[in-house]
Amino acid sequence: MQRVYGPYPTDASDPGPWQPPSNPGAGGHKGRYLWTDAFGVVNFITLSREKGHAHSRQLYLELARRLADKVHSVLGRTRDGSARLLGATDEEPLSGGLRIGKLDADGQDGDGQYHHYLTLWMFALNRLALATGEARWNNLAIQLAKAIHPHFMTERGGQETMVWKISMDMRRPLVNSKGNLDDVDGYVVFQLLQDTAELFGEKDMAVTNGTEKPLSLDAEIKQYCRIMASHPKTLSGDPLDLGMSLWTCHLDRDAAWSRSLARDALAIARYRFLPAAQSPITASRKQPYRLAFREFGACMGIKCYEDDPTKPMHAGAQIVLDAWEGKVLKGADEDLRPINMTMYAAALIPGAFCDGFVSLPASNT
Repeated sequence: MQRVYGPYPTDASDPGPWQPPSNPGAGGHKGRYLWTDAFGVVNFITLSREKGHAHSRQLYLELARRLADKVHSVLGRTRDGSARLLGATDEEPLSGGLRIGKLDADGQDGDGQYHHYLTLWMFALNRLALATGEARWNNLAIQLAKAIHPHFMTERGGQETMVWKISMDMRRPLVNSKGNLDDVDGYVVFQLLQDTAELFGEKDMAVTNGTEKPLSLDAEIKQYCRIMASHPKTLSGDPLDLGMSLWTCHLDRDAAWSRSLARDALAIARYRFLPAAQSPITASRKQPYRLAFREFGACMGIKCYEDDPTKPMHAGAQIVLDAWEGKVLKGADEDLRPINMTMYAAALIPGAFCDGFVSLPASNT
């Protein structure tokens, strides 16, 4: 984390003047990249529990807060920083969504809004709310959820479906297809947000700057559920798709869709991913078909689902990580270093990515 977000102090409860660095920072536009920074926030929450010093909890939670605020102030605004995204206001800063943070504004890999990045960011804000006992972070996640949801929804052949990327201003889709896990991610994360609102005693309404806003996500959750029912899941075998599938499944283990998807994912992990990924990493073999962050995503997902370190699958994921040890910083592509490092940290210690790792402080219940 120091490699991406440092230098920050580790010997005090107050990080002083620290702000998330912008060059290279998370490796995106103005140093911010939504996926990488979501991992950054969750990793800081993990460190707040894992570090044994008395000051650590306060320090790392403050680092997480500042990183979240910085993401909102950069990716919640236009690329030139002159205005909030369309639909957002000072009172509702996430009502315009959040940009991806791509380096290029346009083109095939240009900036916009990704559904699966947004749901991951909502999860990060949710964990921050639980770790700090501050409902405002979960309320911001719900604000974001309600704002972006309708813009990703569409119909095709008379059937409800989604797209996975829309424009920065949310006015138009930039692709015609649905991401494989978008409906599942939305269903699980939106339910988490609503359950957490209930824990804070804010099931129906939250007060923001003196104005009451509805918190219910029932309609959105039901729509995701309908799309899930009409779009059966198949896994591509891509390591990141595999890992994020298992991570999402572990958040709702008992559901029928979760058991079915996890069964397929575990089979791919056992018979395809782990045997291939446990081979030694060499300079000649690292590229183009072994991308570190994709393998780290797979390892994190496996560890979240198989959380017993003595289980063969969990141990197998650790062998993959051991094969990458000392090589993560030596990749030829400097642009991938931030995402590689944050996802490597999460794969080593999934921590706050795991269900039940953080819970609402007793003083809030």
